Amino acid sequence: MPAKVISGARTLSQADLQDHAERAAAGFVSLGIGRNDAVAIMLRNDLAFFEASAAIGQLGGYPVPVNWHYTVDEADYLFRNCGAKAIVIHADLLRGVEAALPEGVPVLVVETPPEIAASFQIAPEDCAVPQGRTGWSAWLAGFARKAPEVAEPPGAMIYTSGTTGRPKGVRRAPPTPAQAMASAVTISTVFGLNIAPGPDDPKVVSIIPGPMYHSAPNAYSGLAVRAGADVILQPRFDPEDLLRLIAEHRVTHIQMVPTMFVRLLKLPDEVKRKYDLSSLKFIVHAAAPCPTHVKRAMIEWWGPIINEYYGSTETGAVVFCTAPEWLDHPGTVGKPMTNVRLRIVDDAGNDVEQGTPGDIYVRLTTGLDFTYHGDDEKRRKSERDGLIGVGDIGYQDKDGFIYLCDRRNNMVISGGVNIYPAEIEAELLKVPGIADGCVFGIPDEDFGEVLCAAVQPYPDAKIDATYVRAELGKHIARYKVPKTVTFHADLPREDSGKIFKRKLRDPYWEKAGRSI
Repeated sequence: MPAKVISGARTLSQADLQDHAERAAAGFVSLGIGRNDAVAIMLRNDLAFFEASAAIGQLGGYPVPVNWHYTVDEADYLFRNCGAKAIVIHADLLRGVEAALPEGVPVLVVETPPEIAASFQIAPEDCAVPQGRTGWSAWLAGFARKAPEVAEPPGAMIYTSGTTGRPKGVRRAPPTPAQAMASAVTISTVFGLNIAPGPDDPKVVSIIPGPMYHSAPNAYSGLAVRAGADVILQPRFDPEDLLRLIAEHRVTHIQMVPTMFVRLLKLPDEVKRKYDLSSLKFIVHAAAPCPTHVKRAMIEWWGPIINEYYGSTETGAVVFCTAPEWLDHPGTVGKPMTNVRLRIVDDAGNDVEQGTPGDIYVRLTTGLDFTYHGDDEKRRKSERDGLIGVGDIGYQDKDGFIYLCDRRNNMVISGGVNIYPAEIEAELLKVPGIADGCVFGIPDEDFGEVLCAAVQPYPDAKIDATYVRAELGKHIARYKVPKTVTFHADLPREDSGKIFKRKLRDPYWEKAGRSI
C-alpha cells in the first residue's frame, strides 16, 4: 500500500509527493541548481520538507536542514557556509532571519499551515506568504514534472550541533547502488522498517515527534516513506498529544529520544490509561544516554519493544540493542553491528582495559565516507587508524556490550577528577519534586570547574538547594554532588524537549572570561 504523509488535516499521498518533488526539481533547474548544489530548508515538520528534500536529491544535490531556532548570526553563517543556491522557509520564520538572507539567492516561502500555527501560537498574519515573495506551492505548480537525474541521491547535509565553535556540515558523496542498499539495510534494522515490503506485510504507521532538522528524524522520516509507511507529523513534541496520535492513527513504529520518555512518564496515571497504545510494535531511541530507571519504566508501560541504537551524524548507526538485551544488560546501548569496527582508546590511542572508559572510535565497513563541508582538516583530525571519533566516552563489558558515559565536551574535570554529568542527571531525575534538570561544569578558581545543577521543580514543589544536594548525596559520591543548584520555572529547550544545556552553561564561562 502506498505511503502517505499526514500533517493535521492535510494528507500528501506518495503519488502527490513524487509529483510535487518533480515539479520542484524542474523549478530548481530553472534557477540553475543541480548536482552537488545545496538548498537550505528552514522549515518545521511540514509536508513541504519532504517535497523540497526529494526535489534537490533527485538532481544529485544536497538538502540542508536548518535549525529554525537559529539567530540571524547563526542562520547567516549556515546559509553562506553551505553555499545555498536557494532557501525554502516557512512564512513565520522569514522575518526573524531576513537580514541573513544572502543577496541574490532565491527565497521560496512556504505558507505556515494551521496545525503548526496552532501548536506554536503564531498569528494568522505571520503565516501568509509576504507580498513580493515567491510562494512555494504556487511556484512549483508553474513547472512541468522532471524525471530524476540520479538513481541514488547523496542525502541531506546535516550540520553538527556546534558545541565547540561553528557547526560543520557532514557531506557525503552520492552512493553507488550497492552502498545505498548496504546503508538502507543497516538503518532499516535499527529503525525496524522493511525497505522492500511485500503486499502481505502488515501496514507500518509511524510518527515523527522530533524536529526533522536533526539527523535521526530526518533519516527516519525519509526511510519510512521509502518503506511504504504512513508518516504522521507532530508539529512539536507534546507528550499527551503523542499518545492521542498513536491511538488515533494506530501507530506501530516511532523513533524517539530519552527526554521524550521522561516527559511521557511524568504524565498523570489517568492520562496514560486514557489512550489505547496496543498498536505499537517497534520503538527505537538514540541521541543521548537514557537513565536506566526511565527505560525500565517505559518497557514496563509499553512492553519489550523499546530498542536502542548508538551512532552519530558522521558515522551512522553503529551499535544496536533490543529490549531483551537491555534487560539482561541494563544501561547498555548494545553491541557493535556486524559491519562495524569499534575501538575504545585512552588519550595516547591505546586500547583501554575492559570496563575502563575511553574515547570511542568506530567505522561502518559498508558505510559511506564523509567530510566536513569546507573543512577537510577537521575531518582528518576526527580519524584515528581509519576509525572516526565524535567525542563520546564509553566502555565495553565482558560480553561485548557498550556503555556510554557522556560526551567528552560535557565531561567535567574538577580538581583533576573526571566526572560524567549524565550519571548525575540520571539520579537528579529521581529526586521527588524535580520535573527535569541537567548538570554541567562552571568555572571555579580552586578546582578549575565544579558542578552546577539547573533544576525545574514541579509547580507545587517546596524544594531548595540543600534538599536537592542531600537527596543526591544518598546515591552518588560526595564529589559528584553539584556545588551549585539553580531553580528555573522553565528550562530552555530544543523542539524535541531536550534541554539547551549550552544556554545555561555559557553565561558562567563568559562572565569568567574563559572558555571550557
